[in-house]
Amino acid sequence: MHLKAATTERRAIKRPPLLLFCILLLLSACSSTHPLATTPNVYLNIADYPAQEMMQAKQTTTPDIIYVTDRLAELNKKGDLVFGAKRSSAMVVGKVTVQYGDGTSWEDLIAASQTQKRKKKINLEILKTEILVKFPKTPLPFTEENGVATILEPGASLYAQKEAKFQTIMAQNLAQAKRKEVVLFIHGFNNDFRDAGLSLADMWHFTGRVGVPIFYTWPAASGGLFGYFKDRESGEFTIFHLKELLRMLSRTRGLERIHIIAHSRGTDIAVTALRELIIEARGAGIRPLEKYKVENLILAAPDLDFDIFRQRIVAENIGIAFGRITIYMNRNDSALGLSQFLMSGLRLGRLGNENLGVQESKVLGNVKNVNFIHVEGVSGFFGHDYYRSHPGVLSDIAVLIRERAAPGSKYRPLTHEAGPFWVLQKDYLLQK
Repeated sequence: MHLKAATTERRAIKRPPLLLFCILLLLSACSSTHPLATTPNVYLNIADYPAQEMMQAKQTTTPDIIYVTDRLAELNKKGDLVFGAKRSSAMVVGKVTVQYGDGTSWEDLIAASQTQKRKKKINLEILKTEILVKFPKTPLPFTEENGVATILEPGASLYAQKEAKFQTIMAQNLAQAKRKEVVLFIHGFNNDFRDAGLSLADMWHFTGRVGVPIFYTWPAASGGLFGYFKDRESGEFTIFHLKELLRMLSRTRGLERIHIIAHSRGTDIAVTALRELIIEARGAGIRPLEKYKVENLILAAPDLDFDIFRQRIVAENIGIAFGRITIYMNRNDSALGLSQFLMSGLRLGRLGNENLGVQESKVLGNVKNVNFIHVEGVSGFFGHDYYRSHPGVLSDIAVLIRERAAPGSKYRPLTHEAGPFWVLQKDYLLQK
């Protein structure tokens, strides 16, 4: 990085007012209502919402969505099952039933999914939460001999039985999907269980309900003055369980591709888990892309230190383990600006081509499957949740997953800036 660019960035991150810091800490990811996201531009005049491409089981306003979590399961005062910010060493797999509008018909939902002017507001809500599989607590008891660890019984057999149940669930869900794929969402800081599920419900719906949706929800939303730092450590805690999920998906028969969408702090969790699995696969002489089937790794507003990203991801050639890596950024992301202020490091989600030196530009330019996309027209005070609210970004994610298209192609007419950097303009895919 050029010293001048780095110095400019450092100065910029020392100015967030105390009020901004306090507001962010007080904000809760959960709100009383969660309206259906704004219709993506692509469904306004380029293509119709692809309802006809779905199997009958997907054509419903109350679909089930799979979740995997290491949040602690508790009962609230009403006796309802809830997952809060406390940690659990036992991974849980379950499903939620999401409602797209109270009393909304499938035909009404389709009509609302391809217009800017909806006849009525469609709010999303989780109607029911069920636990389907509860794994044993980890770490499992083991013994070690001559440098080889062996999981002891009955833990090994019990864990295998739980995975078999998970594989049965996956087989049932894949049978109801035309495309044998998974859309996996990993949320960020201060997101609770409900918000994670409804965020995926928005994005998955606007992909045309591709494959099987799964949200991985970790013990975030600790709250309080030090909530950000508590969430960061919970992000470290959850790595093993996320790796276990990815390992199980790699063993799922019939599963062809995985599309991972990670947001904010969730990008650090996703990248760390994937990096460790990739190193593990390489050590065994296995091609990671073939084993883990990750077609798309989408990092939205990544709360990742850029220097760490360069050394741990770029320098170690992790990118070749994926079909494509897409990074959505906004230089004016105030939430990431605050993160920079707290952590004193340029966030990947605020990166610009101007922050790179000559050698860095050359290195990144040689990585053909990594694309950095600057998002214009971001609204909102913090400008951090554009991945699920910006109609251009939602469009690009939908096209990326559906068509597996490269930027600059006819399906994704992004504006080329320089090297691997592209611009997603406010009117993206509105042009006829």
